[in-house]
Order: sequence, then structure tokens, then C-alpha cells
Amino acid sequence: MTRIAIVTGAARGIGAATAKRLAADGNAVAVLDLDEAQCAETVGAITDAGGRALAVGANVADAASVERAVAHIAEELGPPTILVNNAGIIRDNLLFKMTEEDWDAVLAVHLRGAFLMSRAVQDHQVKSGWGRVVNLSSTSALGNRGQANYAAAKAGMQGFTKTLAIELGRFGVTANAVAPGFIVTDMTRATAERIGVSFEDFIAHNAAEIPVGRAGEPDDIAAAVSFFCSEEAGFVSGQVLYVAGGPRA
Repeated sequence: MTRIAIVTGAARGIGAATAKRLAADGNAVAVLDLDEAQCAETVGAITDAGGRALAVGANVADAASVERAVAHIAEELGPPTILVNNAGIIRDNLLFKMTEEDWDAVLAVHLRGAFLMSRAVQDHQVKSGWGRVVNLSSTSALGNRGQANYAAAKAGMQGFTKTLAIELGRFGVTANAVAPGFIVTDMTRATAERIGVSFEDFIAHNAAEIPVGRAGEPDDIAAAVSFFCSEEAGFVSGQVLYVAGGPRA
């Protein structure tokens, strides 16, 4: 049976890798990002490999945009029953320099976005009697200098995940979170630029602190998401899996 999956923030990085992995697992995938045109590369990679994908432009922080997007996906691909809430932004700064706008923007995309997408998709999941929600948290949920907004959002994703697991479990829907550690993406590249070091040095410095001795790749996260979305993971819900190359809380 082909499931319909939505991956937000899927134009690049972890989202793109996850969309490709879920397509390889046999799902039809809605590749959702703020700019539909930027989804073309991910969609092309999926279709070139024989999969089925749809590019969708939407602002996950806007309720009307989310409702339109999910309705469009249901019409074009079928009722979505897998949701990966990956969309996110960073606006890093120390607390005394952080603006209200930067706080609100990060909380809106991560937390409000996950809430709006989950609320829109859960109706299809409940009607189907089956569903998977995977939310992207982060090791920053444990606290990270210069990321009060991002850390709060990623910690919030964990509480949101556990509540979805409690509320939706009786309808055959599981909810879990994946919390990446240091992953080589455009987002970590931007962090290196912000602190004024080369990306190569930034990767090497972080890898030296990781027990397995390397930085993570988007495919490492996609593999964990794939498990949570699988049929076999039906008795795993409300969990937070740190994919960080070593132990975390």
C-alpha cells in the first residue's frame, strides 16, 4: 500500500534527504517548502529514481497557507498519513542582543508550523486509522549558547510530540521526534559564517567532540525518520531519538 507523506522544509538539507528516503521506502512524497520552485531539485531526484513526488509551496506558519497546501496534496496525491515537521530557521544571537522579531520568527516556523501542519494532517490520519508524525528537534533542546529561541523551539517540539502521541495513539497514529546533533547542512554553514570561521574548520572542531569521530550527514537523520515512519514502528510513540554520534539526555 502506498502511503502519502509530507516533508516540510524539504527543498534542501535534512528535509530533502528525508523526502528522498521516504520515496525510496515506497511512499509518494509531497516536497513542501516556502518557495515551490526550490523544491524542483528534490522532486526531480525522486522522480528520476522512479518515485512519485509533488512540489508544494507553503508558509507553515500561516494557517490558511497550510490548509490550502494539505488540501492540494490530498487532491493530487491522496490523503496524507505521514507528516515530517522539519521546516526551521535560525536567528542566532546572545540573549541581550536577540530581538523580539528574531524570537517570534523562530518560534513561528518551528512550533507554530508543526502545530498547524499536524492539525491539518491529523484529520486524514484519523480517518485512515493510521498515521505517523515525526518532528525534528535538536540537541540544542538541551541548551546552546546563542540559541535561546532555537533551543526553546526545539525543546517545545519534544513536549508537542509527546502530547500528540497521547492524543492520537488511539487512532493508530504514532508521534516521535528525532533530535539531530551536528549535521553538515546549509544551516550549520550559516552558523560558521556568523562566528567567523571556515566551514571546514567548523566541521573539524565539532567532529572532534563527537564520540564516533565524524560529523553527521542528512542521510543519518533520514534513516532515523524512515524507521519512525515504518509499519514496524507502530509500538514506538512519544519518543525522542538523539542522532548525534554519542549519548545525549
